[in-house]
Amino acid sequence: MATNSYYPIPRAFTRFARIGVCVISSVCFYAGNASADKLDQVFQVGQSKVTAAQKSQAKIDGIADQTDSLLQSYKQVNKEIEGLRVYNAQLEARIQNQLDRIAEIDEAMSQVTVIQRQITPLLVKMLDGLENFISLDVPFLAQERQARLDSLRGNLDQSNQTVAENFRQVLEAYKIENEYGRKIEAYDSSIDFNGDGKDRKVDMFRVGRIALLYKTEDGQEVGRWNNTTREWEALDAGEWGSYINTGIRIARNQAVKDILQLPISAPEAAQ
Repeated sequence: MATNSYYPIPRAFTRFARIGVCVISSVCFYAGNASADKLDQVFQVGQSKVTAAQKSQAKIDGIADQTDSLLQSYKQVNKEIEGLRVYNAQLEARIQNQLDRIAEIDEAMSQVTVIQRQITPLLVKMLDGLENFISLDVPFLAQERQARLDSLRGNLDQSNQTVAENFRQVLEAYKIENEYGRKIEAYDSSIDFNGDGKDRKVDMFRVGRIALLYKTEDGQEVGRWNNTTREWEALDAGEWGSYINTGIRIARNQAVKDILQLPISAPEAAQ
């Protein structure tokens, strides 16, 4: 039968063993602490690099956004510049056209003085011709027509009257005289139809420039103007009185328009 044998361990060895274990434990503890410090340092360095990289990326992103914004602004400015070039070209064409017009106006204004010097004598001649025409025409509204002519001559000497206004007024007078030949008219007047130097009140009836007839207030005497002899001619009141009276009523809108038989001289052939 086998028996277990036990060998006693010396106390000194046991003490040394304990000391060794303690030493090893201390070394491991210090080694562990040193490794942990180094790992912390490594982590801190890595974290710093990550933070720096994030900041750098943020700066890069910011620069990229600014670059993109500047690029868009640059494109927009280029479009505006192109539009301004087209607009400026159009303005230059307009300005050149205006300069040409200004040159034409300057040229015309340089001739204004010459034209004004020529217009005034022309107006005098036109008034002389109008006065001569009135004196040879059928003598209707004689005072009114002569007063208009005198007024136009007086306006030529007015300092506050422009040449253009004088010219307009003379043309207006010619227009009025022209309209006289297209209308019929009845008005009250006083004429010396007997040639005795005494004016008598009469009713005048004018048909354009082809007939100028009169009728006394009592209707007993009627007559016409003979522009060939430049005299008044008496007519038979029984034959022509009713026609002349009807014509006067038509001209005054007192009767409807109708065909009238009037004593009109036959036109003469032109020489």
